[in-house]
Amino acid sequence: MKSFYLTDKGKLREHNEDSVIIVENMEGCYLMAVADGMGGHSAGEVASSIAISYLGKRFHESFLHLDKMMAVDWIRDSVSEINSLIFKYTEENPESKGMGTTLVIAIVGKDYILFGNIGDSSGYVIKDNAMHKVTHDHTLVNLLVTAGELTAEEAKNHPRKNVLMKALGINDPIDIDVFDCNMGIRSVMLCSDGLTTMLDDEQIEKVLLEENEIEEKVIKLIRKANNRGGNDNISIAYLIIDEGCE
Repeated sequence: MKSFYLTDKGKLREHNEDSVIIVENMEGCYLMAVADGMGGHSAGEVASSIAISYLGKRFHESFLHLDKMMAVDWIRDSVSEINSLIFKYTEENPESKGMGTTLVIAIVGKDYILFGNIGDSSGYVIKDNAMHKVTHDHTLVNLLVTAGELTAEEAKNHPRKNVLMKALGINDPIDIDVFDCNMGIRSVMLCSDGLTTMLDDEQIEKVLLEENEIEEKVIKLIRKANNRGGNDNISIAYLIIDEGCE
């Protein structure tokens, strides 16, 4: 396996409210996650940090000898606990009321690859020399597209395209969408919407399919997003897969 992650505050934001992690446990399984925080007074940064810190710690401590269904339960339990931690923080720190975070997560095991997401941070795979989006955004415009009230093209420029329908710290109770990917995947990429609002899927795919080193691909994507305006924080976690964990 090869992995690399990077986060950048972009061109317009004063603070970086994204958090990102890639971690390997003692069995050689990988956890990847990107969280995009929201809320004033640096509260978004706190919310995303709570999510990523909890996931990294719990993955080392408790993600051991888990089959696919156990791993799904682990993801759901983790998300529920993170949501509780964020709400607890806002109760103890009233100035942070309204803070929350998106979350996209991937777990690469020996014989399964799982994705989960809440909000509009995205998960992709490279398979058969093409990029495929795995996750579905929890946004108002995506809901309208699914309902047939907007076209995908209309959604791109909709004035409320950034309105989230679901986020950690906002909805209680919370549930995460979990996706089971078949094997044969070459690589996994997670990113915050700071990338996907600046670059379309074809532009992202072109960079990921280049022959560059993994670090060069991630840095190039962030540079391209910034060159197109860098309207938001940009975070990418990228993993090239060879074999799963033992």
